[in-house]
Amino acid sequence: MSKKVKVPKVRKPILERFPFTWFPFNLLRSLLLFIQDLYYMARAQVERSIRLQLMITFALCLLVSMFFYGISSSLFGQINKETVIDYTHGVNRIDNEARNLVEILDPDNQRYEIDEPEAQEQSEMQSGLPFVQQQTRSTSAAAARPASTEPKAGEAGQGDGSVPWQANAGTPGQPSSGTQQTVPGTGGAAVAPKAPQSGSSNSEAEQRKRQQQEERKRDFLNLVKRLSTNEKYKIVITDLEGRVIFRSDNAPETYVDVHNVIRNAMESRDLSSRTEFSSFYPVTYNNQKSYLIVSGIPQPDISYTKGESPLSYLSALAVFIFLFYYLTQKKMRYVEELASSLRIIATGNLDYRVVERSQDELGSLAKNMNMMVEDLQHKIEEERRAERVKNELITNVSHDLRTPLTLIMGYLRLLHDKNYETPEQAASYASVAYNKSEKLKLLIDDLFEYTKLSNHDVPMYKRGVVINEVLEQLLEEYVTIGEEQQLTIIRSIPHERYTVLIDVDKMIRVFENLLSNAVKYSPKPGTISVGMARDRGHVVIRISNKADALTREELEQLFDRFYRVDTARTSETGGSGLGLAIARSIMESHEGTIWAESENGEIHLYVKLKLVS
Repeated sequence: MSKKVKVPKVRKPILERFPFTWFPFNLLRSLLLFIQDLYYMARAQVERSIRLQLMITFALCLLVSMFFYGISSSLFGQINKETVIDYTHGVNRIDNEARNLVEILDPDNQRYEIDEPEAQEQSEMQSGLPFVQQQTRSTSAAAARPASTEPKAGEAGQGDGSVPWQANAGTPGQPSSGTQQTVPGTGGAAVAPKAPQSGSSNSEAEQRKRQQQEERKRDFLNLVKRLSTNEKYKIVITDLEGRVIFRSDNAPETYVDVHNVIRNAMESRDLSSRTEFSSFYPVTYNNQKSYLIVSGIPQPDISYTKGESPLSYLSALAVFIFLFYYLTQKKMRYVEELASSLRIIATGNLDYRVVERSQDELGSLAKNMNMMVEDLQHKIEEERRAERVKNELITNVSHDLRTPLTLIMGYLRLLHDKNYETPEQAASYASVAYNKSEKLKLLIDDLFEYTKLSNHDVPMYKRGVVINEVLEQLLEEYVTIGEEQQLTIIRSIPHERYTVLIDVDKMIRVFENLLSNAVKYSPKPGTISVGMARDRGHVVIRISNKADALTREELEQLFDRFYRVDTARTSETGGSGLGLAIARSIMESHEGTIWAESENGEIHLYVKLKLVS
């Protein structure tokens, strides 16, 4: 029964989940896609930078702590609220009442206007009627009152040291001759003016002035009485020397130091405690220059302000620290994990790998640590392999050198001891010793050359040559050798000229080793085939001969030092065992490759070189 494979669902971007056919304009869709791209770009940038992550975390914690500070300060401020007592409004009220009195005494003087509507409104409410309405009503009443009406003696403050009332001359607003007048008691009907008469006109004007003066006097006294009774204000009028010429009932002063009053009035504008305040204005009273002084205790305005508490700052700081610790604890745990991983690696456990949990600098650090461990492990393995190869090399060299050297020493001892029967036998002993000496020299030369090639101590003199011509000349030399070994060399070299950059002498050594190996291990009689072909930007040379099938492991070890497929072969029957290893070292120096393949009872050795463009 076949098992269904669950395909993971790919999550589409946000904007692709909605059918954009709902939007009437493509411009809106393009704008949203652009915003989405910016979001993903910014998100990727933040994920790759731990610096940006910390900045955003710090800003977020700061905003939250500020918000919490606002809440906590409001809460603790209500608990620790402070009382604020302000006398400014009471001072302004006393000053406004003094200006009202100035307006009554000097109706023509426009220098002192009431600037506080709230204080004026409060004064009007306490007096029962606005001052303007009182003045209008008083003026109308004065027009309706008989001309013989005189103020009573006690109303001007007699008995309290005040002088009789005298109004200022020149009251404006008198009707001119020929205008209509409204007579009181007629219901407001307009009456045609009578023909003006000089004597009667002057008497009527004087009568109207006296009536207005009486009304102002009555309003002044009523306002003084109300302020002294209800507000407990003390009101006095002094001459220029400070002698009191008018005072309210609650003012016992008969003399006032004007200089001190002016100084106190200027210094006590901003009161911080409940002390007496004096408002000072120059006026004209009874046709003489005077000073109006209104004194009283200002009424305070009590309000409450939010208090301060150190708990607000401490709680906001605690919230900031806790939130910053909570948001950064994941990164800090990752840092601790990296540190512990580094300690584990330092103990020598090179198989340990750090988990890459992010794409930022910490993730890059983990990746670099893993790369470092891999490189270190690779180098250690290379050193171990080199040590192992060195030991094998010493063992093999010792074995290969000892065998011919033992034979040479044996034959030389026979010659030295004259342990031979005939001169011909002595000559054969000397010939064998010489041949073994030549093999020993060849082995030492190969070993010396391989060592230099492996350590890259041999300089390469590379130049551009046609590889076809080099290979053709070398094969001509091996025709005779092949005939002596009953081997036929089959060549398949194209006419196209392939130019490569090589050291000719070193590359000839590679081909000689390959051909010598093919001649040595080919069955006799037999054939050796040499081919050449182009593979894109490279040229490939193949040398093939009949041989037993080899496994993949044997093919990979074929180019190792002192490796022989047939373990029974020694230096007596085979070569030094360094020919193919030297060939591989030369190819690595030319940035080429060499490898072997086995198929259909043949072994193919390949050489690949880069063509010169």
